[in-house]
Amino acid sequence: MAKKGKKYIEALSKVDRLKKYPLLEGVELVKSVSFEKFDATVELALNLHLDPRKAEQNLRGALVLPHGTGKTKRVLVFANGEKAKEALDAGADYVGDDDMVEKIKGGWFDFDIVIATPDMMSTLGKIGRLLGPKGLMPNPKTGTVTMDIAKTVSESKGGKITYRVDKFGNILIGVGKVSFEAAQLVDNITAVLDTIKKIKPATVKGIYMNNVAISSSMGPGVKIEV
Repeated sequence: MAKKGKKYIEALSKVDRLKKYPLLEGVELVKSVSFEKFDATVELALNLHLDPRKAEQNLRGALVLPHGTGKTKRVLVFANGEKAKEALDAGADYVGDDDMVEKIKGGWFDFDIVIATPDMMSTLGKIGRLLGPKGLMPNPKTGTVTMDIAKTVSESKGGKITYRVDKFGNILIGVGKVSFEAAQLVDNITAVLDTIKKIKPATVKGIYMNNVAISSSMGPGVKIEV
């Protein structure tokens, strides 16, 4: 196990690891103990009582955070004709089809989100093995395969995030920056928790959210009451 630095240990000493904090108090604590020299991301970690091997419990999707993520994402759109123009008008960073496929085959990955019209998915199939492992392959479940290009690009450039449960039932989501107001972070975290609650599978019985915690990029985790 890696040795923790003095700043981390000092930050950890201010956190009661056995306590579950009310959301606002927890957010304020995370902000106060953040020691990074950059504007760190605030991360929300959920451990859910799920078996992701079951299709209906393998949760994934997308939502728009009320106050954005604090990061401007680079958007690549695969589209032709009017839809390509629509993407550019909405602020997409890159738009193309076969030309972009060749660039990606050559090792180009200067983008954060890929959006595609349904007719482009056969083209994207050629690079699925390159995009898939990086979590960049467009998917209807996350709204990135769509004919509503303008809205999707606009949301993706702003506060849209995607989430997916891992094989251990965990979901990790960036919900803003340490520089955000505490109330803004509370709004963003509440939006995520409300979404996850709404999609609780009917087959899950008993406690659904085993553990909820927030932290800055390098800071200690703070457990949150749900």
